[in-house]
Amino acid sequence: MNRYLSYILFLNLLCWVSCKESKTAETPNSSTTAVRAMTADGYIVKESTLSESVSTPGNIIPFESTDIQSEVSGRITYLNIKEGATVPSGFLLASVNDEELQARLKKLKIQLQIAQNTEKRQSELLQIKGIGQQEYEMSLLELNNLKADIEIITSQIEKTKIKAPYAGRLGLRSISFGAYITPQTILTTISQVNQLKLEFLLNEKNINKIKIGDPIQFACNGSNKIYKARIIAMETGIEINSRSLKVRALVDNNDGFIKPGNFANVLFEFDPNNKALMIPTQAVIPQARDKKVIVYKGGNVVFQKVILGMRDSSKIQIVSGLSVGDTILISGLLSIKPNSKVALNPLTE
Repeated sequence: MNRYLSYILFLNLLCWVSCKESKTAETPNSSTTAVRAMTADGYIVKESTLSESVSTPGNIIPFESTDIQSEVSGRITYLNIKEGATVPSGFLLASVNDEELQARLKKLKIQLQIAQNTEKRQSELLQIKGIGQQEYEMSLLELNNLKADIEIITSQIEKTKIKAPYAGRLGLRSISFGAYITPQTILTTISQVNQLKLEFLLNEKNINKIKIGDPIQFACNGSNKIYKARIIAMETGIEINSRSLKVRALVDNNDGFIKPGNFANVLFEFDPNNKALMIPTQAVIPQARDKKVIVYKGGNVVFQKVILGMRDSSKIQIVSGLSVGDTILISGLLSIKPNSKVALNPLTE
């Protein structure tokens, strides 16, 4: 009997301990189940001054550059092309054999002298009615024809002389004395380099900030010197592929330091924007089609689409999407979902 009572008491004790452990396990700890708000750093959007500095690549080209070619075929009988030399306009560079033309010219001049004497005698005879008007006009016609033929030959002889079309610097010579040339043969090139052209592309968002006559600055590779230029022309339309406008500027190069073909880095300093909205670059969330920031509103967050503008070393301009006084998040962005509860750390301005 005692053993039976002891067994019953043992079972009751075992059930009591089991029930107590079950209640303990079912009673949650309030400290572990309470919903905790995420913490993040915030930034208050405000107006600031943005100095708009833009740089764009450019190319230096000659103000004028021309291939030197002959207008006629023939053998070179005179050659005075000194590579790299600066020559004045009209400088004789080369001549093509003109012996045949010179002989024809000499013959025509003799015929002209005879025709002039004949015309003079015929004119005197006409005055005394020694000949008719028609005979005199025939001698006058022959005289005028010879004068025209001489002009033609003189023009052909002039074409055998190859001259500099303008003052400039000669390039490398590609022919030798005695060579036979045609109008397709390039003897050398001449470039006007005391003035140069600077060509560059400017993004369409900045084209309304410049005009013809504006001064610009640029630097060339291999030199720390800043050079000046002046805008002289702009293309009539924007290039479709680059969404940029081609601009041309004039560069004074009297010292000759800048060479055609030099790469140039064109520098622009536009008027500062005193009402630019600048935010830390880490606040922007890049997405496939647009950019977003997380706006904090009374404990909740909203993902806001924005349009970006200029940037500096640490901040980026917001062109559209935010207003002065908005609070945005600048940390923990990857962990925050739309409509999440967020607690802000002390705000940064």
